[in-house]
Amino acid sequence: MSTATDHDLAQVPAGHRIDLAIEGMTCASCAARIERRLNKLDGVTATVNYATERAQVTFPDDIEPTRLVAEVEAAGYTAHLPTPVGEEGDEPSEGSDDPTRRLRDRLVISAALTLPVLVLAMVPALQFDHWQWLSLTLAAPVVLWGAWPFHRAAWTNLRHG
Repeated sequence: MSTATDHDLAQVPAGHRIDLAIEGMTCASCAARIERRLNKLDGVTATVNYATERAQVTFPDDIEPTRLVAEVEAAGYTAHLPTPVGEEGDEPSEGSDDPTRRLRDRLVISAALTLPVLVLAMVPALQFDHWQWLSLTLAAPVVLWGAWPFHRAAWTNLRHG
């Protein structure tokens, strides 16, 4: 889950509009759920856009931005306060948390583990005694680790109904 630092709060004037970055939404009903949750707070007006993964929130002076983040996280999603322009960094680092890169790595490793399973299943000449155990051993990481983002999203949607 995300946490806000005191420096982040200094960049957000109270009583104004803030754009929160939302992560973990899998459908439009997720956006509606977050929007309803934020709008239940007194004086808060929120609009959540699923396509841009952003929430535009207008809030009164007595509500801290961290409370908005906490409400989103209590709904089962991740929210981040906007980062100041100068602090993002001009050049990407090697260990950057690019979600596309992580998913691509999962795809490549899963494909590399799946290829031998397909070959063993399709070419009878390569099959040996108990070859199915090797297939199970190679397929288990694909099902568990490779598909983990899918399983996590499915579980989140099951919990929310």
